Amino acid sequence: MTLQEIAAATSADGSSIKAEVMCQVLKARESVTRAGKPFLELEIGDGTATEKFKLWEDSNAYDTCSDLQDGDCVKIDATFFRNQYGMNVDGLRLRWLEKQEITDLFAGTPERRAALDRDWADVQEIVGTLKDPRLRVLCQTYLAEFGEKFRRAAAARDYHHARRGGLLEHTAQMLRSGRALATVYTGLNWDLVLTGVLFHDAGKLWELDYQPQGFVSPMTTMGELLGHITIGIELVNKLWRGLEAHPDFVASAAHMPPREHVREHLLHLIASHHGLKEYGAPVTPRTPEAWMLHHIDNIDAHLEMLAQTYRDKGQVAPGIYDYRRPLEGRAIAPLAPWAEKIEPAS
Repeated sequence: MTLQEIAAATSADGSSIKAEVMCQVLKARESVTRAGKPFLELEIGDGTATEKFKLWEDSNAYDTCSDLQDGDCVKIDATFFRNQYGMNVDGLRLRWLEKQEITDLFAGTPERRAALDRDWADVQEIVGTLKDPRLRVLCQTYLAEFGEKFRRAAAARDYHHARRGGLLEHTAQMLRSGRALATVYTGLNWDLVLTGVLFHDAGKLWELDYQPQGFVSPMTTMGELLGHITIGIELVNKLWRGLEAHPDFVASAAHMPPREHVREHLLHLIASHHGLKEYGAPVTPRTPEAWMLHHIDNIDAHLEMLAQTYRDKGQVAPGIYDYRRPLEGRAIAPLAPWAEKIEPAS
C-alpha cells in the first residue's frame, strides 16, 4: 500500500487501516515531552506522500526504531489512524529493505513507473518533431546530458507536482497541451513555445534536485542564490554556445529567423513564464509565444493543485473541500459531465 492510499483511508478523525508500506525515513529524531516522557518523531515518504507520527517509549517497536537514521529504507507493518493530533501508528513492526526492494521503491509503483515512462516517451517524441534544427538539437542535447536528473526532479517544493518525477509529469502534460493548442492558434512559432515548455523549469534540476535514492529535495546553495529562472537562462546559454559548431547550427546559419534572435526569444520565454513580477518573473511576457507558455504552465499547475485537493483534503460541507494553499478559496467538487438518465425497465 502507498502512503497516499493510507492518507485517503484515514482522512477522517478516528478512521484506521492496517497496512504494510515500503518507505524511506526522511527524519528520525529523539525528543521528550514537557513532562520528560521520551518519544521518537518520525517522518516517512514513499514518493506518493509523506507522513509524520510520534512513537512513544512504551511501544514495542521503540528500541528498534531508535536505530533509524535519516535515509534508511524500511517496510512498516502497522495500524494507521488519525486524530486531532495527526497520524498515529499502533502495533508497528519494521524491517530494513533489501537492495532490490530499495531499487523498486525509488522506481515507484508499477502504475507510476508506466506513467512516467509514457511521459518520457512523449517528451522525446514531441521534441523530435521540432522543425527548427537549432531548437531540436538544443532540446535533444539537454535530454541526453541531463535526462536522468530531469526524470527525478520535482516541479515545485510545495504547491504542484511537488514529488519525485513531478517535473517530468508537468513538462510532458504541458507539451501535450501545446501540441493540441497548436492546431487552434496556428500563427504562433510553436517550435519556440514547445522548446520553452521543455526549458521553462529546467533550473529546477538544480533548485529542486532529488538524490538518485531519495524522496527529499534538499535546499541547494545555487537554488537559493539564483533561483530556477536564472539557472535555466544560464543553462540554455551554455548549451547554445556549446552547439554553435554543431552541423545543424552551421547549416542553418543562412536561414530565418537568425540564430541569435531565436536564442533571445527562448531566453525571454524562460524569464517571463511566471507572468507577473510579483510572482517572480524578471520581466513580463512580451510576445504571443511567451503569453502562451505562461498560460499553459498556469493551467497545468492549477488543475494539478485542484486534483490534489480532491484527493487529499476532506469535505467541510457537501461538495466543499477544506482549503489548500495557494488556491483562492475552497475548492468545489466539479460538475459531472452530461449523460442520459436511464430509467429502469418496467
